[in-house]
This record gives sequence, C-alpha cells and structure tokens, in this order.
Amino acid sequence: MITRTLSQLAAMAGADPVADRPELVVKGVCTDTRNIVPGSLFVPIKGPRFDGHHYVAEALDRGAAAALWGRGEPGRPDHPAVMQVDDPLLALQRVARQYRRQLAAKVIGITGSNGKTSTKDMLAALLSTMYRTHKTSGNLNNHLGVPLTLLGMEEDTEMAVVEMGMSGLGEIEALSTMAGPDAAIVTSVSEVHLGDLGTRDRILQAKLEIVKGMRPGGLLAYCGDYPQLAEGIARTGYRGVRQSYGVEESNRLHPVRWSADDDGFAFQLDEEDPEPFAAPIHGRHQMVNALGAIAVARHFGVPDRLIREGLRGAALSGMRNEIVRAGSCLIVNDAYKSNPSSVRAALQTLYDFRKPKRRIAVLGDMVELGDESEQLHRGIGGELDPGRIDLVVTVGASAARIAEAAAPRFAAGRVVVCADKAEALDRLMEESLDDAIVLIKGSRVLGLERIVETLRRREEGL
Repeated sequence: MITRTLSQLAAMAGADPVADRPELVVKGVCTDTRNIVPGSLFVPIKGPRFDGHHYVAEALDRGAAAALWGRGEPGRPDHPAVMQVDDPLLALQRVARQYRRQLAAKVIGITGSNGKTSTKDMLAALLSTMYRTHKTSGNLNNHLGVPLTLLGMEEDTEMAVVEMGMSGLGEIEALSTMAGPDAAIVTSVSEVHLGDLGTRDRILQAKLEIVKGMRPGGLLAYCGDYPQLAEGIARTGYRGVRQSYGVEESNRLHPVRWSADDDGFAFQLDEEDPEPFAAPIHGRHQMVNALGAIAVARHFGVPDRLIREGLRGAALSGMRNEIVRAGSCLIVNDAYKSNPSSVRAALQTLYDFRKPKRRIAVLGDMVELGDESEQLHRGIGGELDPGRIDLVVTVGASAARIAEAAAPRFAAGRVVVCADKAEALDRLMEESLDDAIVLIKGSRVLGLERIVETLRRREEGL
C-alpha cells in the first residue's frame, strides 16, 4: 500500500503545505473508521446521508496518522496532521493517479455489463503465476473503490487488475484516466443500466470510455460475441492493439471443442496445441470470461502452461455462480445481481448440470431496467424450459411477470409467485431437496443469499 511522508502526501493531494512533522510516514488510506489501519491517512467522504468529517477525530483516536479535511467544513480538529483540501474525494483520486504513475506496475482495466468480477478473478489468477499481482477487492469498482484499489498496491507490484463500474456517462472515462490502463477488457454490453442511461447506445458509449485513459500500444480485448462492441470500438477511433474473443468462430480467440458440466468448463482453442484449458468453475459463460483473461495474460508473456495452472486454481468472488453443497443438494448462489443476460447465463448453467434429479429456479426481480422492465421480465419467462426445470419460484413484483409468461407452458403448481424472500423461503422449505440443484438468482437489493444460508443449514441438519 502507499507509503509516503506527510509532506509528500500533501503535495500529491493538493493540500495546504504541512508546517509540523512533514517527515511523518503515513502508510495506507482508509475511508471508514471501522477499518482503520494504524498509521494510515483517513479520507472523509461526504455523501447524501453521511459526512466523513464527523468521524475524523475518531479516526485519529483509533490510530490514523493523518487526515484530509474539506476546506470550509466546520469543526476542523486541532491536529497538526489534518490537511485541508478543496474536496477530499477529488484529493484521494488525485493521490491515486499520481501513485499509479510513480510505480512500474502494469494496469489492466476491466469493464462490461456482466462478467467483470469473474474475469478479474481469473485474470489475476493467471498473472499471479508469473508476476506480483494486485486486484480489486470484491467489487470496489467505482469513483471511490478504484482509487482505493490503486493505493492498495505495494511498491513492488508488477500487475494490477482493476475492475471499473459505472452508473452514468463520464464515470468510466474518469476511472480509466486515473488508472492509465496498459490493457483493457470489455466483457459484454447488455440491458444493465437501462434505468440510468435510457438506451443501449448510451450503455455502449459508457463502457467504451475505458479507451480514453489507455496508454499507447496497449491491448484492448473485447467479447466479439457482441457485434456492437466492434462497431462501437471503431467509432471511438482507438488505434491500439485489439483482440476479440468469444464462442463465435469470427473471434480471433475462440474454442473449437468445449464442455460445461458438473465438473466445470474445459475447452480447446483453434490452435496447434491440442491440450485443453480447464477450470473447476461452472457455467459456459465463465469459459468466455476465461478467454478474455487468456488474451491479456498472453499479451503480458504468460506461457500457456502457467495459464492452465492458473485456471485450475482460480476461485471466483462469492455469489457469482458460487456452488454451495448442502447435503445431497447443490445450490447455485448467483444472488449478487440480475439482468436478462446474466439470468440466461445462470439458467444455462442450471441446464448443464447432469446429475441432479430435480432442478429448481428461484428468480428475483431484475432492477434498473427502466421502461423495458416488464417486457424484459416477460421475455425471461417465455424462455424458461419446462423440460429442464421442475419448479420455478419468482420473488418480487417485477419477477411475477416472469411467472405470468412461464405458467401457461408449465404444469399446475410448477410455477410459484412469492412477494418476498421470506415467502419464497417458506415455499422452498416445503420441498424435498434431496439430489436437487437450486439456482438462486436475483438483484442484490433482494438479499436472496439469505435463502442460500437457511437452506444450507437445513440440509446439513444444523
């Protein structure tokens, strides 16, 4: 993590000059008093419902060595290491941008509607076989998370994999400009954020802002299964190296033989080396994410033998096609977020499992879909396969539209509408889950992971 003197930090942050203890060494950055690292810099973040300035004194009492303070904010503590800046968040981003440029590390930025975090996890696993690698923790991928990720790099970091998310135009450009990627991956573009951006063209525009901060000569890898990505990249005027990947043969990197089943995925590439790439990760969509990771790992010189090793040991962040074993029942915990593309991918994962006697799909509301919400929910319902799903349980008012579209094709009692997760859990507790696989898929706001834990405890007799 960043280690600088107080005077160095003041200069990097654009703070007023430090008159007292300029050589005090400060290590690390915190924005939450619950996670204070002794000797760190505390940055007070101001939001619509909170103001970090109210916690600066507490942060110093808990061991922070220094803190920023917004100019003009009342109640500034009488402490020699409290440095005034125009805006603490902008100062944090300014420090992160400069720190990134002071290090020799290569930075890879990852964005997309779906698959960002899984691709990040796999790419970090591949790069770690050869380089000292740092990656975004969890999904700290916004205007606050990206600078904290960059400032968390050790001085000897060789590779940094940085996830970049957004909710509006201009945000990815700001993150990319801050991080200065040497390579970037655009995993997908879909209906996510229709509620924020209104149209698919604006979503595409927002994702491709990642090229704005890329360094000359870098690699831009993108999933060519989305033809609009290639068209959008051409419109950006990007002149660096491009590489498409995906299942379609038109992609530069694509599989010729592949499988996705109970053991994970495996595939061979359209190349001379016949040895397959494989990972104990479920879902054919994760195979596509792996292709993006392979493209970038190869760009930085990681040999295929280490790529195969890294894939075999890769582990994904929780609640993203996470397999939870509960007695003889398998639960696919995919409760982190939900949108039409990710629901289709999760359902395909459910279909690909061979062993279970019963398949149950618990599908919650998909949020942030704007005016198309009802149509998109009904579309998912119309696609559900009664030959491969034994029970459908919907959760929430919007997801009820899934049930309405699905019910005419399912036998009576096989599609159940629930108002919330408590009602859904009560319904599931009536089911025998022996040798069943249960998919739990919904937007984060629903908190469907609580269903996962309750079912796990029941099936294991806890």
